[in-house]
Amino acid sequence: MHLELLRKTAFQIMPLPDPEWEALAAVWTPVQYKRREVMTVAGEVEKYLYFVIGGVQRVFCLDGDKESTLLFTYTGSFSGVMDSFQLQRPSPWYLETLTHSELLRMSYTDFNRLTLEFPLIERWVRLGTVAALGGVMERHRELLSFTAEQKFRKLLTRSPHVLQLIPHKYLASYLGIDPATFSKLLSTVKL
Repeated sequence: MHLELLRKTAFQIMPLPDPEWEALAAVWTPVQYKRREVMTVAGEVEKYLYFVIGGVQRVFCLDGDKESTLLFTYTGSFSGVMDSFQLQRPSPWYLETLTHSELLRMSYTDFNRLTLEFPLIERWVRLGTVAALGGVMERHRELLSFTAEQKFRKLLTRSPHVLQLIPHKYLASYLGIDPATFSKLLSTVKL
């Protein structure tokens, strides 16, 4: 069942022939984390690529005592600090669970072996990485150009379910707006 969700998500990036899919499917290990558990610490190298079966996670950084949330991952998405994982360099980010989380994970050793052995898996990774980068660039544009209300509306249009999944203080941080402004928008903006 978990591998079927992984397959569905993976094939949205690029369908893989049976040999490649079987090799990719074989390297994932199930893991669980408790609520508010740090999976990756800033300054450490990310050891795993994750696929979320259940739960919500966030990637964030600390600037003094201020937390800034970069992204959230949840059921059916890949997770981890991707630049640290792929480049094997220390992460500037923390990865933490917001809820109890069930995931599949792949080690860097397996990832590296698969991308060297199977050119189509390497291509699949590249396409997935570029798609993720495109999403980050679009979100960066929104943060630079949109008003607080526009950012809030965009979030509700793109992912309305996050209001029930993610504490509002983290959503405010993700949008780059004050929590009081977020609460005001929550009570006044209707889609």
